[in-house]
Amino acid sequence: MNLNFQGTEQYVATRELAVAVNAAVSLQKPLLIKGEPGTGKTMLAYEVAKALNKRLITWHVKSTTQAHQGLYEYDAVSRLRDSQLGDKRVYEVENYIKKGKLWEAFDSEEQVVLLIDEIDKADIEFPNDLLQELDRMEFFCYELDRTIAAKQRPIVIITSNNEKELPDAFLRRCFFHFIRFPDRPTMQQIVEVHYPDLDKEMVERALKTFFAVRDVKALKKKPSTSELIDWIKLLLWAKVNADDLKDLETMPEVPPFIGSLLKNEQDNDLYAALRAKGFKAY
Repeated sequence: MNLNFQGTEQYVATRELAVAVNAAVSLQKPLLIKGEPGTGKTMLAYEVAKALNKRLITWHVKSTTQAHQGLYEYDAVSRLRDSQLGDKRVYEVENYIKKGKLWEAFDSEEQVVLLIDEIDKADIEFPNDLLQELDRMEFFCYELDRTIAAKQRPIVIITSNNEKELPDAFLRRCFFHFIRFPDRPTMQQIVEVHYPDLDKEMVERALKTFFAVRDVKALKKKPSTSELIDWIKLLLWAKVNADDLKDLETMPEVPPFIGSLLKNEQDNDLYAALRAKGFKAY
């Protein structure tokens, strides 16, 4: 299998991340991606699918999601109701089988990218319940009395925000990569992807302010990459320029639209208090 992911025009992938994607594809193992929110974990699956020209199937996990829903669900209630009404559909069990995302991926004639997003939101047993299916790429449907096997082994990308520890047995079956928060050079590349015509000094000043906010030790939630992109968009909308940001470095005021970067009142109050006291992390 000669597939090589290096990032896309819209997604800046570090060398380590590109190596992880290509290693997982080569080993035919699920790629488990961890990292703080806003570092591009979910978007990675979209960009991998785009770069490799493959269809993307997404399974967004919630706290109430159960593993069997990814395989299939059997609607026995509807079948009982239809039998009482004399509906001939009851003789075909398949009419009451709702295929899950794994079944959809297994059933594809061409290889797809399967995203299992935020697996740590579900119950602790959720990953263990998918061990055999992700390892063997097949499962048994009791209602149909047959094994559903993958026609083409999908490229599986699994994301986690580290809210729960994942079982060791599950981790053994994955190739793991932690997306570290981008350093300034990488972040500059990311900004330039979104705003290719942005003035260089404006980029430099915006990053300086952004990392100054992130460097405040006591923040409950540090601003992420996506929040930086939103903040710059607002700065451009308000016609804030590099000189305006430079002037702020010597003033006690907080940067404009700070609500794009700090998302709770404690962090807002803390940063405002520090700025009032002459705090400078530039």
